[in-house]
Amino acid sequence: MKAPIVIIGSGFAAYQLVKSLRKLDSDCPITVVTADEGHEYNKPDLSHVVSRSQSAAELVKLTGAEFAEQQRITLLARQTVERIDPAQHRLELADQSLGYGQLVLATGARAMVPVIDGLMGGDIITLNGLEEYQQHQQRLAEARSVLVIGAGLIGTELAMDLASADKQLVLTDMAPQLLPRLLPEFIASRLYRCMDEMPVRFELGTQVQQAVAQDRGYRVTLSNGQQHSVDAVVAAIGLRPNVQLARQAGLAVNQGIVVDSQLRTNVAGVFALGDCAERDGQLHPYLQPTLLAASALAKTLLGQPTDAIRANTLVKVKTPQLPIQLAGDTGNADAQWEVKVDADGMTASAFDTQQRLIGFVTTEQHMKNAFPLMRQLPVS
Repeated sequence: MKAPIVIIGSGFAAYQLVKSLRKLDSDCPITVVTADEGHEYNKPDLSHVVSRSQSAAELVKLTGAEFAEQQRITLLARQTVERIDPAQHRLELADQSLGYGQLVLATGARAMVPVIDGLMGGDIITLNGLEEYQQHQQRLAEARSVLVIGAGLIGTELAMDLASADKQLVLTDMAPQLLPRLLPEFIASRLYRCMDEMPVRFELGTQVQQAVAQDRGYRVTLSNGQQHSVDAVVAAIGLRPNVQLARQAGLAVNQGIVVDSQLRTNVAGVFALGDCAERDGQLHPYLQPTLLAASALAKTLLGQPTDAIRANTLVKVKTPQLPIQLAGDTGNADAQWEVKVDADGMTASAFDTQQRLIGFVTTEQHMKNAFPLMRQLPVS
């Protein structure tokens, strides 16, 4: 019997690859190994779960068993890969050894947790996946006040969602503005004013120094001297690719697992996809690049080597009180901005010194302008 294509991981990247493979080949053997239950769900929905009063179970589109049956794959759930043996094309699991024909690491990324005096790792909530939300959903539901550390994309989305659920919200970041890597200050200030009308207290340009446990929650002290009593602390300061297995197996690792244009690692027969993969020195954490990469990788695995298409990514900022879409180099400090504002929203276009469009931000009803602008952007 032909050795299967084995995929480690069951997140968005892994399951998009499974679907892409099945579109091309209904019979090739596929095995997915995952440390969790392997349920299929829409990860971006985690930005809205509290305001919508959704449980983790309600986010599940298909259980792991249902997905496995639908896609005709072997799912090894609640299994941890302890070691990869590339020479023998085998994985060592806790209680079995598994051979592979081709191997794909879709191990994702884990949430970074800040080190804070007075807080243990388990005291700080992260929401980087379904199981993390399941673990913390009761604490979040019962919390009347929450401190969110990190005012980037995820932190700002979570802060607005929690505030929309009538929780007293403190949002802090070492940067002096919201979404510092994605938005120029003049647009970030619009989002700030929008959120300032909600129960949100901003503590920007500072960081958490210390926390002391109280009867309910924590008394948190910031480096600017301010103190806040909160019931829960949520960290959204970024993700770190899961590369431990890759490093053990001798794969080239930088920030992520280093791959070429066809998602191949430096070890024959081993590929990497999604949040754990690094291509041309860059991580590609958004959904659109992963969709394109999964489609290309499926063809490569089935004998038709295909480069993953490079394309600009349209980023949707899920802040319902001020919907935003952006693409390109919107964080360029040297960009020259052309701004059009009316009662329907804003279109802000960023140009380089040669007056070439390098990025844009649209809000509210102006988001209809996003796709025409996307076509004008150079592919980076």
